[in-house]
Amino acid sequence: MSAPSRRLLAGATVTVAAVAALSGCAQKAASGDGAVKVTASDTACEVSTTEFPSGHVTLEVENKGSKITEVYVLYPDDRIAAERENIGPGTKTSLTTEIRPGVYEVACKPGMSGAGIRQKVRATGGRGTTAAKRSPEADAAVAGYRSYVLAQAEETLPKAKAFTEAVKAGDLRSVKRLYAVSRVGWERTEPVAESFGDIDPKVDLRENGLDPGQDPATDWTGWHRLEKALWHDGRIGAREKQLADRLMTDLNTWVRKVGTAGITPTSMANGAKSLLDEVARNKVTGEEERYSHTDLVDFKGNLEGARKSYELLRPLASRNDPALTGELDDRFAALTALLDTYRTGYGDHEYVSYDKVPESRRKDLSDGVNGLAEPLSKLAAAVVAK
Repeated sequence: MSAPSRRLLAGATVTVAAVAALSGCAQKAASGDGAVKVTASDTACEVSTTEFPSGHVTLEVENKGSKITEVYVLYPDDRIAAERENIGPGTKTSLTTEIRPGVYEVACKPGMSGAGIRQKVRATGGRGTTAAKRSPEADAAVAGYRSYVLAQAEETLPKAKAFTEAVKAGDLRSVKRLYAVSRVGWERTEPVAESFGDIDPKVDLRENGLDPGQDPATDWTGWHRLEKALWHDGRIGAREKQLADRLMTDLNTWVRKVGTAGITPTSMANGAKSLLDEVARNKVTGEEERYSHTDLVDFKGNLEGARKSYELLRPLASRNDPALTGELDDRFAALTALLDTYRTGYGDHEYVSYDKVPESRRKDLSDGVNGLAEPLSKLAAAVVAK
């Protein structure tokens, strides 16, 4: 998750009273086709209606600004209900999601930085109303994904434990070997981890993600803080050993929360797209693992997580849009094959160091990611199509 996204979440809390006052003068309907129109610019985030029915909701987003932007739907407690990243200037996109009755904010983030521009909205419906009726196939997809996410979280703990114990033992060689593999389960299920809001900044923050006024020496924790100490500073001191214990505490909290995550077919589809956006923004650029250069391991984890969501949703999507699933089958296979050309072995962490990948070949990876991300952005709509 990007640093500005975390700052956006931190400032996104909304009071019900404030929205109640606003909704009295709200428009009562979205556009004629039922979609909520979001017009983003460098200075505004205009929403066609601040009140709309709960259930399957489609946001039609147009970026009229000069900067790449992102659009979020945020719960009052800072969790992400839905998001769409990397919306280029002069482009349009759509986001289909399931929204339960309640208070939310639609947030636009021009330049993918800063706190963003927010608009308070309400999804209407009676108490206890469900977001949308689901078919048995959709319920099976959600159940399968919930099991997958929980298994990934639980399998991460012993790998992270081995990593943190090596830190505490001062075993620099072992720590470097165990670092990347300890992150794979997290990378596969990152959208669910990010949805909780508070866990992700504790375990996966990069230094440039700190808010103004925060001190890296005291406020920066998690894997990437240890990554810098190991590869850049070449040391394991008392502070790093304390951070190892802190990382395990935070990961245990993550595992306890995973079972309570709000998962829907559309959140699975949108999460798959966000994993590809994460690859495009942080992995292909080399930003994610700037010291260890283990970006391709994270890349593989993100791709595998996106593919798992897609495979679980494929029966639903193929019934509604067989052409789309045919394209996605081909695109997933092609990108997986391309990434496998960088393998050095068969383990989760056995990939070429990313600093050895030339710019020309990084562009091939980028093109492959973008080629998959475009049709993947249509998956949520295909899942809920009648």
